[in-house]
Amino acid sequence: MDTGIRSPVIDQFRRSEVARELRLAAAKGGLVPRALEALALLAMLTEDGDPEVAALASTTLDNLPKGPLSAYLGRAEMSAELRTFFERRGVKPAASPTPDAALPLLESLGDTTDGDDADDAAKESRVLSSLPIVDRMKLAMKGTREQRSQLIRDSNRLVASAVLSSPKLTESEVESFAKMANVTEEVLRVIAANRTWTKNYGVVLGLAKNPKTPAGISMQLLHRLNERDIKMLGVDRNVPEVLRLAARKMMVKKLS
Repeated sequence: MDTGIRSPVIDQFRRSEVARELRLAAAKGGLVPRALEALALLAMLTEDGDPEVAALASTTLDNLPKGPLSAYLGRAEMSAELRTFFERRGVKPAASPTPDAALPLLESLGDTTDGDDADDAAKESRVLSSLPIVDRMKLAMKGTREQRSQLIRDSNRLVASAVLSSPKLTESEVESFAKMANVTEEVLRVIAANRTWTKNYGVVLGLAKNPKTPAGISMQLLHRLNERDIKMLGVDRNVPEVLRLAARKMMVKKLS
């Protein structure tokens, strides 16, 4: 099902074979903190091939308070696809949409992991990589900046995608991720595809200089760099040769 909502986590659920335990966690409504993403995942999971996952997602939706849900459906960011989905379930958008992120709706989704849990995990010095994937996902969404900086390098694509979907994520963090050579290529692709993030020159430069960034993406970003940084790329042996040569040619044209 296409809910019309996009985020790194939702895209992973749409494209990948997500582990059953994660689908069950999402079907309870507590895997992602943003109400919009949680509703989109629940709608998708009502069509899951596993009857238990589909039934759990449907039950979670049935248990949402109709008043707050109706008010939330009236918000501008709600997609037409999701509105249609809920109208078929008997819930129509309210004439007066809720003015905020609808705390009653979020609370009804019942996530049992909060900021204190994240702090406790840090204090106990548990190795993040040894935690179950559901816990890593929740920490990626709701944990600390330090935990996000570790989990962005997680070998599981869903965990890294959860970091990029975190409501706590800052632009400065995205800039630091763009410079990391030990993140997956998928992380760099997601960052490069986000128009909001690539308005930040530091993010663009980080991606262009990152040897892990696919050459096709780096080449597209080259024209957005200033002359000094293009010149530096022309002699940077850490970047792909095709990018280095393109930077040199660009400098020759500028000087001619």
